[in-house]
Amino acid sequence: MASPSAALGANSLIALPSPNPSPYPMPTVRIRKNYSYFRVNYLSVLAIVLAFSLVTNPFSLFMLLGLLASWLFLYLFRPSDQPLVIFGRTFSDRETLGILVVLSVFVIFLTSVGSVLISALMVGAALICAHGAFRVPEDLFLDEQEPAATGFLSFLGGAASNAAAAAAPTVAARV
Repeated sequence: MASPSAALGANSLIALPSPNPSPYPMPTVRIRKNYSYFRVNYLSVLAIVLAFSLVTNPFSLFMLLGLLASWLFLYLFRPSDQPLVIFGRTFSDRETLGILVVLSVFVIFLTSVGSVLISALMVGAALICAHGAFRVPEDLFLDEQEPAATGFLSFLGGAASNAAAAAAPTVAARV
């Protein structure tokens, strides 16, 4: 569920973090609370920064589009019963996959594409962390029924557990 964009940029809710005696620093607590509320907005900001970075670097954009096209046409959309034949040489599925993986590593890590992607992700993460650290989260409506997911990469399990909880009543009704 997307939270209102107006709440994302409310200037009256920006405050400097104050020192507190808790084991977790105040900015960390603010970032966690704001992330749980503004998750969709933060991912949108990250996507916009990434898109802007790729549009301003057309070489990287064309390289990624070429890589995407090669994966789509050589691996995903190719019929499985027909082997890939290039210049009279027949390639098996395993060889095709290996060539595409090597090509992906080459394009991402040995060209400027990887640098552009990492730079854009770091700029987006800096913007998100700055907003999360300075925005006061006291007025946010957080759903108290969901257990607070804590820990590193805890956001990855949130969608799966919510889907499982939503499916549980329908499964129980069928039994």
